[in-house]
Amino acid sequence: MGTKLYIKTYGCQMNEYDSDKTADILKEKKGVELTNDVQEADIILLNTCSIRDKAESKVYSELGRLNKLKEKNPNLKIGVGGCVATQEGSNIKKRAPYVDLIYGPQTLHRVSDLLDIDSQSGIKAIDITFPIEEKFDSLPNPSTSGPSSYVAIMEGCSKYCSFCVVPYTRGDEVSRKPEQIFDEVARLAEQGVTEITFIGQNVNSYKMPYKDRVLRLSDLIEIISHIDGIERIRYTTSHPLDMTDDLIEVYQYVPQLVSQLHLPVQSGSNRILEKMKRNYTIDLFLDAVERIKSYRPDLRVSSDFIVGFPGETDHDFQQTMSLVNEVKFDSSFSFIYSKRPGTPASKLEDNTSQDEKKERLKILQEQLNHYHRQHSRSMVGSIQRCLVTGLAKKSPEQLQARTECNRVINFDLENISFIGKLVDIEVTEALSYSLLGTLHNPRGKN
Repeated sequence: MGTKLYIKTYGCQMNEYDSDKTADILKEKKGVELTNDVQEADIILLNTCSIRDKAESKVYSELGRLNKLKEKNPNLKIGVGGCVATQEGSNIKKRAPYVDLIYGPQTLHRVSDLLDIDSQSGIKAIDITFPIEEKFDSLPNPSTSGPSSYVAIMEGCSKYCSFCVVPYTRGDEVSRKPEQIFDEVARLAEQGVTEITFIGQNVNSYKMPYKDRVLRLSDLIEIISHIDGIERIRYTTSHPLDMTDDLIEVYQYVPQLVSQLHLPVQSGSNRILEKMKRNYTIDLFLDAVERIKSYRPDLRVSSDFIVGFPGETDHDFQQTMSLVNEVKFDSSFSFIYSKRPGTPASKLEDNTSQDEKKERLKILQEQLNHYHRQHSRSMVGSIQRCLVTGLAKKSPEQLQARTECNRVINFDLENISFIGKLVDIEVTEALSYSLLGTLHNPRGKN
C-alpha cells in the first residue's frame, strides 16, 4: 500500500488552492495517495487560517485529537501549514512537540523536503519564510477532476487594513509571472476545465511586466478568454481601491466574464472605513458597482461585512444597513469583529457590548438573507446559462449546476455527458439555498 495523505483545510479559496498544490507536490515527489479517512493516514496536514477569532484554539484542539493517533502510530507525520503556522510557529513547537513540520503559506513547495527531516532527533522542521516568487516557480503542473478550477495570480497583501492579519501571515503583495498563469490555464483547459477563477488576497491589484507592457487583471481576463475551452471567468477577492477603469471596462467586451462581483465593503460608514484604514469611501464603492452595471444591468453583487468594529455607533451601523438596502446584495459574508493579535485595531478602545454586536449581526444577516431570497425568487421562470458541475449531492438522479451568480441549481439527470458543459436551465423553484430547474436546451454547448 502507498503512503496515505490527509489534508484538512480551513478558510478561504486561497487555502483550498494551496492544499491542492501541496497534494500535487507530494504525489509527484513522494507518490502519496489522498485519503478522506484520517484514521488510515500516514501524513496529516492542517492547512490553517487565522482570519477569525479563536482560530489558534481550534488548531490546538485538533492537534490534541491527532496526537492520540500518533500515540498509536509513532510513524505518523503531522504538519501544520497556513497562516496560523506563520503566526504561531514557535508556540506550536512548544505546545505540540509531537508536530513534525510547521510551514507557512509561502513554503508549501518545500513540504516534501521538510518531511524528510528526522523529527526523532529533536529538530523540528520549521519554515515560515516568505519566498512567494519561489513558491510560484515551484508549483507542479496543474491537475483537476472537475470543470471549474482556481488559478492563483497573486498572493499577499500590502493594504495593511487595521483589523487584518493577512499582511503579517502571507507577506506583501507579489504578482505571479503571466507566462505561468497562461500555461496553467491552457493545461487546465486541455483537461476539460471550462471555468477559471483567478484568486488572490487582493486579486485586482495584479500588476506584472510582460514583453513590452504591464499586464493587469483586466489583461489576464481578456487574454485567457481566447484560450479554447474557457467559457467562464471569475475572480476573487477584490478590493474597492483596485476597481480601476480598465477592469470595469472589461465587462463591456469579454462575455466570458460572469455578471457577478464579490467586492468586500466591510462597512457602510465612511468614519468606520477610515478607522479600518480601507482608504476608500462609500461613494467610490457605489461608483464602481454602478459603472459595471452600465455594461451589465443584471450584475449581482456580493460582499463582506464586519459588525461591531471598535467605536462603531448605532448611526454607523444604520449607514451599513442603508448601503445594504441601496445595493440589495445578492449574498454576503458577515461577521462580528475579531481582535487579531498584532494588528492596529486590536489596540482601539471598544465600548460596545457583545450582546449589542450580536444583535446588529442578526439584523444585518436577516436583511442580507431577505435580498438573497428575493433574488432567487426573481429567477423563477427565467432561463439561466449554467455550468454542470456533477451529480447532485442529495440525489443521484439529478445533476448539479451553477448559475452565473453562483447559485446551485439541481435538475433531473438526462445525460451524464452534460457534466462540464454549459447548458440552459429553466428555473422552476427557489429553495432556501438552492434552485430547482428543468433542462431547456438538451443539446448543451460544446
